[in-house]
Amino acid sequence: MNGIETRHHPVVVAHRKSRGADVQLRIADAITKFAGSMPFVYLHAAAFTLWMLFVEANPWPMLTLVVSLEAIFLSTFVMIGQNRQAAFQQAKADHDFVEQELELKTNTELTRAIHAMTTELHRRLVPETDQRNGPLAQ
Repeated sequence: MNGIETRHHPVVVAHRKSRGADVQLRIADAITKFAGSMPFVYLHAAAFTLWMLFVEANPWPMLTLVVSLEAIFLSTFVMIGQNRQAAFQQAKADHDFVEQELELKTNTELTRAIHAMTTELHRRLVPETDQRNGPLAQ
């Protein structure tokens, strides 16, 4: 990739690592990826056409059963994908919250330090004045 390293959010890295470690999740991811592709559509269009033309004279009862069973399994894989995405989004939101809180704390500390330095510089550089009479006599 043009010699440029692609960096990912820490939650993305952790999520990929945890999913890669579980065989069942890798299988579910592969099935979901294939089921959401155009080759899946083409394969089914061809298979159903061949079935209706060459396998059964009256394909509708068996074809309806097969398609219904497949829909049940595919909907399960969709839910697995949604659960995975929800878990990922929650982990990312938690990570971002912690990072933002740390940044807010750091910014608050920096603002206090700048205020203290500005106050000290002002005290040292600006001559003290008497509110009623102007600059104090030396």
